Amino acid sequence: MIIKQFALLFVGTFFISLFVLMMQFVWQYVDTLIGKGLTLDILGQFFWYMSLMMVPQALPLAILLSSLITFGNLGESSELTAIKAAGISLMQVLLPLAIIVLGIACGSFYFQNNVGPESKKKMARLLISMKQKSPELEIPEGIFYDGIPQCNIYVQHKDLNTGMLYGIMIYKMTNSYDDAAIILADSGMLQSTAEKKHLQLSLYSGEWFENMRSSELGGDASVPYRRETFWKKRILIDFDGDFNLADANVWGQNAQAKSLNQIRIDIDSLNHTYDSIGRSYYTDAKKLTYAIQGASKADSLRALQASRRQEYNFDSIYSKLSADKQRMAVNNALSKVNQHMSELDFKSMVTEEGDYDLRLHKIEAINKFVLAFSCIIFFFIGAPLGAIIRKGGLGIPIIVSVVVFIIFYILDNTGYRMSRGGMWTVWFGKGLATAVLTPTAMFVTYKANNDSAVFNLDAYINLGMRILGMRRKRSVMGKEVIINDPDYGKDVEELTRLSEEVTTYAHEHNLKSPPNIIKVFFKYQPDHEIERISEELEAVIEDLGNTRDRTIISQLGRYPIVSEKAHTRPFERKWLNIMAAILVPLGAFLYIRMWTFRLRLLKDLRVIKQNNNIIIAHIKEKGLDHSPSNNDNTL
Repeated sequence: MIIKQFALLFVGTFFISLFVLMMQFVWQYVDTLIGKGLTLDILGQFFWYMSLMMVPQALPLAILLSSLITFGNLGESSELTAIKAAGISLMQVLLPLAIIVLGIACGSFYFQNNVGPESKKKMARLLISMKQKSPELEIPEGIFYDGIPQCNIYVQHKDLNTGMLYGIMIYKMTNSYDDAAIILADSGMLQSTAEKKHLQLSLYSGEWFENMRSSELGGDASVPYRRETFWKKRILIDFDGDFNLADANVWGQNAQAKSLNQIRIDIDSLNHTYDSIGRSYYTDAKKLTYAIQGASKADSLRALQASRRQEYNFDSIYSKLSADKQRMAVNNALSKVNQHMSELDFKSMVTEEGDYDLRLHKIEAINKFVLAFSCIIFFFIGAPLGAIIRKGGLGIPIIVSVVVFIIFYILDNTGYRMSRGGMWTVWFGKGLATAVLTPTAMFVTYKANNDSAVFNLDAYINLGMRILGMRRKRSVMGKEVIINDPDYGKDVEELTRLSEEVTTYAHEHNLKSPPNIIKVFFKYQPDHEIERISEELEAVIEDLGNTRDRTIISQLGRYPIVSEKAHTRPFERKWLNIMAAILVPLGAFLYIRMWTFRLRLLKDLRVIKQNNNIIIAHIKEKGLDHSPSNNDNTL
């Protein structure tokens, strides 16, 4: 029954999650799709490959949502309670679904390792070809656009309604930079021809500057360039705008388009390549250090020893030079330093690029395992949370699922960016999300299996009130039906004795003074006196609560709820008190808190004594302490 419910919900939530992720992906490429004249089969391929790419991301979210709804429905309809009442634990209920989720996780890994890379390759080919379909729609405003062959186009403003371009600057390249033409125009329009083989560029009110040093005129031509002013000019640019699949090798070297075996092979190749580059750089650095090139090892050592026997004073040699030679020497030294710095910058760029490629490959290899393992983690978060929350439907489960998935996404994306940039190691960055959510899943599963009230709001409110020293006011209401009347005589004796004991306690412990740090944190002596006084007082209040006297009922509501241990020590265990003292900020907070509770206890004891006196006086005034008791149960 549970497997059937989970399976139906999983299929539905999977397609919902896939649709949401696909829509997020589509918005990134909406400019590439609109207005390009793409046929339905091309758009179908685009959405198909995109859906294949999004499957590994949709599976964990679908498992989380479906498990939450499944066990939320079971808890809301009390079916989960009936299952537990029959002697079946929650772990026994989770076991068959856990086996199914484990199979889904294995399928997710297989999908990422075999289907995903190929779909990403084909998706990249489609995207590149789509962008080349109608480049006249791709020209941005305010920057140079190089999407048209042999042209760099700059447009100040573009009218999307008419397609007119304003403030046009074009660098048109032919054979080399010497033959470049610069075209300035007030406005223009770029359109594809009917056969989609050329682009027609119509320009209005502009000038054409062209370098004439071409092979036709000869290198020593007397006319260096020509200038043309035009009112209207049309230029045809060769461009095959018909849709064709671009070369997949452009995306083939990307780590996301490789299987685990290919990543392992490519990591070995990259390590071998960049190790050889590093060794060559190291050899060049040694030659540069010793300034010996083309010599044998023995010749190098002899030259080095000879240079060490001669000592030079460069300052004195420099001072003997003329001003022109000094300037020449400084300029020569600066040029050499700049040359070496440029070489080092280039070498650094090459090595950083190699490290970046290696990190990307390692990240993608770990990511295949992380996404598969996240299916299991999300199941052991969703199913126990559903059993605890006991709310089905699409309300609270969706909210909880979104919160958990956002936390996972933030942690995973942060780890990815930090490890990609080299600030964190790859295993730490990609393992951050699973390292945080795995203990969370274990904790929630443990709490659900033991029927712990993790989401009991009153428990958290009471905990916060105890930490902040807040308390509720006592409420005593008169009873409509009283079986046994209070034993007023005994209660008067108890209240009299308690008044003497609270007075003695306040005097002996000097509650006004601050507590002794050594005795509190390191040499604590047990103090259970207030616990005993509080228990006896509560017994008297409970007995007097059976009275019909409104004055006594009103006075009982004024007794404070005494904190029994907060004024004595921070924790029950000695080692926790020692740790609190070592951690100075925590120890200072607990010490001030304890002193505050001592002052409050002193005030509470005074209120208790005052209430005791009022109740004792009232009972004696009414003569209730001499009234017969109904506690003997005699006929």
